[in-house]
Amino acid sequence: MRQARLIVLLGGALALGACAGPQPVPRVVRADVRLPLETETIAADVPRAATLDSLLRGSRLRDELVDRAVAAARAVFDPRRIRAGRPYRLVRSLDGILREFEYQIDADRFLRIITPDRARPELLDASVVPYEKDTTVTAVDARIDARSPSLIGAVERAGETIPLALALAEVFSGQVDFNTELQPGDSFKILFEKSTRDGQFSSYGSILGASITVGGRELRAFRWTEPTTGHAAYYDEQGRSLKRFFLKSPLKFEPRITSRFSLRRLHPIDNVVKAHLGVDYGAPAGSSVVAVAAGTVVSAGFSGAGGNMVHLKHAGGFETYYLHLSAFGPGIRAGAHVAQAQLVGRVGMTGSATGPHLDYRLKSGGRFINPLAVHSRQAPGEPIPAVHLAGFRSSRDAMLTRITATLAVEGPRQKPDAVRAEHDSVR
Repeated sequence: MRQARLIVLLGGALALGACAGPQPVPRVVRADVRLPLETETIAADVPRAATLDSLLRGSRLRDELVDRAVAAARAVFDPRRIRAGRPYRLVRSLDGILREFEYQIDADRFLRIITPDRARPELLDASVVPYEKDTTVTAVDARIDARSPSLIGAVERAGETIPLALALAEVFSGQVDFNTELQPGDSFKILFEKSTRDGQFSSYGSILGASITVGGRELRAFRWTEPTTGHAAYYDEQGRSLKRFFLKSPLKFEPRITSRFSLRRLHPIDNVVKAHLGVDYGAPAGSSVVAVAAGTVVSAGFSGAGGNMVHLKHAGGFETYYLHLSAFGPGIRAGAHVAQAQLVGRVGMTGSATGPHLDYRLKSGGRFINPLAVHSRQAPGEPIPAVHLAGFRSSRDAMLTRITATLAVEGPRQKPDAVRAEHDSVR
């Protein structure tokens, strides 16, 4: 009886299944097949004291490939210029074969080493590759005030960075001493190229034009390229070169005049009245000291009370002296030729000195003279040849229009005080 009932129930179930149509086929879930990795990528910053050789060996490349990679790089880049803190990326196979190596040289270029033929890993190709960038022309209006008393501070408050301030100071280095002449109310309008990489700021290009007001004087600069030679330089609105024989100062930023040229000064250490035949600039130790004019090194060494000193000879019977240096610039030795604005040393307090400063002296015809007076009365530079003046004037007028239009579109870009304070606290 019980068996008959089971048969009836089973038959009913089969009948219902037949009515419901075909049953779905169960889906078989297969686990993903995990293939072993063929390569490993290392992305990091160059550690301190690392060389290209040690960097590659530390990444477990085969020894013979490290030697070949360094040799390949040497053909396009000096491996000794590898710097700590710069980013690099290395891709290698698990058995120690180099696939690709990239090292950021600077904001514009990177070193790349690759294996073009994987069947022949011993053949490596090295090249220096420019980064792909987007370059635009923009403008900024910066002002000196109580909150931004320096050129660097004014440019940063307008939303830009120190390299732009340095570039502007370079353009007007023969007309303005940015260390001593700035005062509240001075202003700067700058039209310049700005490059970005992957949407982030990368670098500044050329300053195309600038208008600055310093101490009530309005000065203008226009970048113009000579058509026949392709040489670019800066000129005033009349087409006269802004390049002067002397820079206004042997220091770029931050110093202050602590003692002027005088035939009778109470010496701060000897406590006697004697002549001070130069100008003292108080500045942080290590600040860059540059040649105010092109010339030849007469001597570079210790000079007793003057400490470490560089003595340069220039055209026209001029000589300059840079005293109390903490260090000398690269290649600064007797007989070496130096260019205007070339680094000759670093501010220090060697010799007889109460604090870090530069004692800068100028001699003409064998006699020491007041450098501030000579630097301030330099004649305008050489003018653009008459045959090119019409082209320059057209370029100048277009530049003036572009500065005004760009500033009108972008509007003021001063950082709010709260934002600037936060920015300064992080620096």
